[in-house]
Amino acid sequence: MVEVEKGLYRVTFSLPLGIDHVHCYFVRSSKGGFILVDTGLGSRDPEKRWRPVLDRLDGPVEAIVVTHMHPDHVGGAGDVAELTGAPVFQGRIDHAQCALAWGERNPQLFAEYWASHGMPRETIEGIATESGRLVDAVHWVEHPDRLLEAGDEVDGWRVDVLPGHADGHIVLEREGVVLAGDTILTGITPAIGLYPNSRPDPLGDYLESLRWYEERAPRVAYTGHRDPVADPAARAAEIAVHHAHRLDRTEAALDGTPLSAYEVSLELFDDDLSTTLRRFATAEALAHLERLVLEGRAARVGTSYTRAGDTIGA
Repeated sequence: MVEVEKGLYRVTFSLPLGIDHVHCYFVRSSKGGFILVDTGLGSRDPEKRWRPVLDRLDGPVEAIVVTHMHPDHVGGAGDVAELTGAPVFQGRIDHAQCALAWGERNPQLFAEYWASHGMPRETIEGIATESGRLVDAVHWVEHPDRLLEAGDEVDGWRVDVLPGHADGHIVLEREGVVLAGDTILTGITPAIGLYPNSRPDPLGDYLESLRWYEERAPRVAYTGHRDPVADPAARAAEIAVHHAHRLDRTEAALDGTPLSAYEVSLELFDDDLSTTLRRFATAEALAHLERLVLEGRAARVGTSYTRAGDTIGA
């Protein structure tokens, strides 16, 4: 456990995913206890994982806040709630998405979705196998004690909803400090992908979320991965430029022949990605293709895409 600034402590757990770690944060509360923000993956032995951490605290865990419904952030919420008796807070929109993803899981829907966007069968089968293993590590809370909206407060921390990486991703902000989850990262960019049951323009949503950082100009953002972001406004501007370039590359990948999102992903990302990373790559390609459609720079042809104005079959 590392004190990153007065009253704010970071705990890091390893991950067996594309990224190898996740940060969780304990915030000193006004009552002298702690608020835990994010919980890592669920564990087969929560006592073994969490007891050494909890025993280092000099006060009780008074609340657990989930920034978003991805496995490495919501996965341990049920574990810590059971160990501590603390209430669980989650964004209202995010919890609805969490219920769809983990409570009403539909592998067939996703298999059909990826197939419709050109993904080969063997890749889909690999994704299904990996997702089946992952679901056992998502110990989400079906009935949170409090559903959060933008403008709410948690012990003096303001809640904002910054969609893009996840539809209902929340952040906590106070006195220039943001507990940012995966809305902004150092050295890498948060994955922005289009999935079944999600909002139709995640990249457009995310660009608005980046503007929040540029307008608010917080002092620091403590993130779910890697180092804190020391100048969030500048980093947000950098990420916006990155996506502008990615949009240009996506448009350049299109020609007079309709291409699937999977085919476009092969132009944008390395060929030798794992099945999980190829899923992210295809979802990212989809998000960028849909933004191009909304900007009038691309057109849908069934579930494929071409540049706007191209004549099919000419």
